Amino acid sequence: MYKKIEMEFYGRPLSIETGRWAKQASGAAVVSYGETVVLVTAVASTSAREGIDFFPLTVDYQERTYAAGKIPGGFIKREGRPSNHEILISRLTDRAIRPLFPKGFGCETQLVASVLSVDRENDADSLSLIGASAALHVSDIPFRGPIAGVRIGRLNGTLVVNPTLSQIEDSDISLFVAAGRDAIIMVEGGARVVPEEDMLEALFLAQEAVAPVLDAQDELARVAGKPKRSFETPPPDTGLIDRVNQVATSKLEQALFIPAKHERADAIQAAEGEVVSALVDEYQGREKDVAGAFEDLTSTLLRTAVVQDNRRVDGRGLADIRPITCEAGVLPRTHGSAVFTRGETQALVVTTLGTASDEQRVDSLTGEHSKRFMLHYNFPPFSVGEVRPMRNPGRREIGHGTLAERALSAVQPPAAEFPYTVRIVSEILESNGSSSMASVCGGTLALMDAGVPITAPVAGIAMGLIKEGEEVRILSDILGDEDHLGDMDFKVTGTTEGITALQMDIKISGVTREIMRQALYQARDGRLHILNEMVRALEAPRTVVAASAPRIHMIKVNPDKIRDIIGPGGKMIRSIVEETTAKIDVEDDGTVCIAAPDTESLEKALSKIERITAEAVIGQVYTGLVKKVVDFGAFVEILPGRDGLVHISQLSDERVRRVTDVVNEGDEIPVKVLEIDRQGKIRLSHKDARNEQQRAGGNS
Repeated sequence: MYKKIEMEFYGRPLSIETGRWAKQASGAAVVSYGETVVLVTAVASTSAREGIDFFPLTVDYQERTYAAGKIPGGFIKREGRPSNHEILISRLTDRAIRPLFPKGFGCETQLVASVLSVDRENDADSLSLIGASAALHVSDIPFRGPIAGVRIGRLNGTLVVNPTLSQIEDSDISLFVAAGRDAIIMVEGGARVVPEEDMLEALFLAQEAVAPVLDAQDELARVAGKPKRSFETPPPDTGLIDRVNQVATSKLEQALFIPAKHERADAIQAAEGEVVSALVDEYQGREKDVAGAFEDLTSTLLRTAVVQDNRRVDGRGLADIRPITCEAGVLPRTHGSAVFTRGETQALVVTTLGTASDEQRVDSLTGEHSKRFMLHYNFPPFSVGEVRPMRNPGRREIGHGTLAERALSAVQPPAAEFPYTVRIVSEILESNGSSSMASVCGGTLALMDAGVPITAPVAGIAMGLIKEGEEVRILSDILGDEDHLGDMDFKVTGTTEGITALQMDIKISGVTREIMRQALYQARDGRLHILNEMVRALEAPRTVVAASAPRIHMIKVNPDKIRDIIGPGGKMIRSIVEETTAKIDVEDDGTVCIAAPDTESLEKALSKIERITAEAVIGQVYTGLVKKVVDFGAFVEILPGRDGLVHISQLSDERVRRVTDVVNEGDEIPVKVLEIDRQGKIRLSHKDARNEQQRAGGNS
């Protein structure tokens, strides 16, 4: 059945409709905001996959270039592999939607969000999440929705819901928030160093803002929704659970609190094997059910230890940070390097400095732009003691790298101050909890080691939360095991003054503003502790870049001089590059960026460009080249492309009968600028220049 709901949503028309397009999908919704349109479909198989212990959900967000009236570039004129942006929005939608399916639902489910039109003012990210929720809500697929997503920005101190793309660029807060009626579910975003209280304001404004969109989805489902397919979460087998608890509890309690990750994992695996063997006759053929009950018991024991005894897996207090080791300048030929180790998590981070030609060109639906700061994150299998094929970066690696990049981008110096392109690569060498935050900390050290004048050091910390009834426990610097058993995990990065990036996944309702405040301030305490450890290794950015880094200098010239630098057909700039080995980039506004492999080459190229762009100054003495001799004087080149006339009367104090008695073509002679008329013609004097030189020589 067709149904369309329209409303005014923060200054622009928003509509959600179903029943017109993609009717063979289990559910479909078309969401429009301004002139941006996204179609989202939801399909679930009718039978569950056998033998799996996870929910087989796939989320794909795809942008079609026709949405912006463009044809893909390159030889193959169709869309290829997903861009980083598409992967990131797929992850955001997945993280928000996945917790809302009933436990035990094993039917393969796929959400496809297709951007069909984009107006370059309203971004399609939040529409993808709204559409995913609406498509599921009207389908027969069991789903505990609805939810909605909004962006929050802040302009001149005022929070803005769903800012336009141009407003986002000027915002000092940019958050993507997914929320339902009772809770915030997922947060992803960054800020330009803002206090915790300001971030709280933004988060809870987002939760209030989604209410009209939730009402619209409920109305859509009421009028056009399908009956939900029957699905009951299988009731627990209390008899099996009791037997597993009887056999396993004592063994698990001994294994769970071994501090070292692999020793603990081996002990837990051995205990599980013993339990399965002990119950094999009693529950023959149900080994997976026994293993599942064992895993549930593991989670229960760990949560109970935290809530009742304030006891963590590795024996730390709830707010304790694992031991930290920081090393800077660990590699001899890189421009900047560092190793950051926290407990059993270790990141080797390397900074490389490049020129403007190394900037990344990004072609998106909203237009082309370039990036002069990049962070790439690699998670090899050896970091967790595993063997698996080495593939291209997956969604997780792209997501973690983007989070770390967002955290550090807030402290990058402006191009006018530091005209380098900066690339950071984080190689995870060990992982047991929050390697993305180790990448942030190691990234700060590697930047400072490379001499990048960041505005302040940035650190990151991963936090967890466990809530049992009214009892709430917040965990600082969580381990991998604690990440899985908690009700909320979140990562916070920032300086001593405020937050630069935030990521949250909240699995329960009832996380109040006060709980969130407590969590953010405990994270702040941990962040300050980590920053204190980092500055012991390297207190401030090095004052010079590495000897192996390119030398870059920027100057501003009169835009009218650009043609002189380039020369006819590029002849002048090519000759400078060939002679000095420098790279030269010239912008239309007169900005000239010179990059050279060493200081000598840089100074040589700079000198040439300064001569080309220099303006003649009245009273200044120059050494010029006689280009042409005529009866009434000589034309002398005092600057590249700038000639002046030395009249025959200005060649000598004595009377000159012929110009060639004093100078000839090809001679280098001193000349003084006497006058520059309105047409730019220059009058020179050889005799005045020579007299000044003689006086100067006599005075010395």
